[in-house]
Amino acid sequence: MVDELRARFSLQQLLKAIELPKSVYYYHRKLLKIMCPNEALKSRIQQIYHQHHGRYGYRRITLTLRLAGTAVNHKRVQRLMCELGLKSKVRQKRYKSYKGEVGKIAPDLVQRKFTADKPNQKWVTDVTEFKVGDQKVYLSPVIDLFNQEVVSYEVRQSVKLALVTDMLKSATAKLTKHEKPVVHSDQGWQYQNKIYQQHLKDKGLQQSMSRKGNCLDNAIAENFFGILKTEMYHNEVFKSADDLMEKIKEYIEYYNNKRIKLKLKGLSPIEYRNQALVAA
Repeated sequence: MVDELRARFSLQQLLKAIELPKSVYYYHRKLLKIMCPNEALKSRIQQIYHQHHGRYGYRRITLTLRLAGTAVNHKRVQRLMCELGLKSKVRQKRYKSYKGEVGKIAPDLVQRKFTADKPNQKWVTDVTEFKVGDQKVYLSPVIDLFNQEVVSYEVRQSVKLALVTDMLKSATAKLTKHEKPVVHSDQGWQYQNKIYQQHLKDKGLQQSMSRKGNCLDNAIAENFFGILKTEMYHNEVFKSADDLMEKIKEYIEYYNNKRIKLKLKGLSPIEYRNQALVAA
């Protein structure tokens, strides 16, 4: 109140009128200056949180702030998010596509080494299931281990073979003549199918498979499904299977182009790939 009226009255008159000691007035002014940075930071945290629809936790919000030039400790961001009641969204079970025979269809060429030196060196793929009422939706993506970009995907209401083979054809159509990625999957029936395997052979690509029942052998695909379901599916309401499929497509576009990754130096998968290509 004193600050608002200082343009019309002297400070001495105002303090006398409300019987406020000058020392108390200056103490509170100093306190407000200390509190302001937290209020401004809270506002920025809320903006980033809602911009990403609650998908960012304190680590990604901290990195986003730092990339924008705000030097801030992650513990401070975590504390302020708690004060604001902001929590990133948490994970449930997956669809299992395994229906084939136990045995070595293809060797495990990845051996849990989920990194690559360049784009299109190692790919991983899997299928996951969603439900909307009594309807089911299936997603089949292929992910590049260089930057965890979704190279190609198919999302449909049918889990027939074309879900996987069409995804594979779309992905391999993007390869140059000299790019021959290893394509890693679990032992799902789709990946044991001769049509799928023949397409890999025709393109000169090597097939790799996890051991049966070892989800960690395909951890990057599992992790992607966990992120997707946590951030855009669980606790959300969809009008229909078509509505869900559109939301999945929107999310993958967001994931590839805008969602930053801590392991990619605060860049999105496509930003990281483009930066690597420029450097090369």
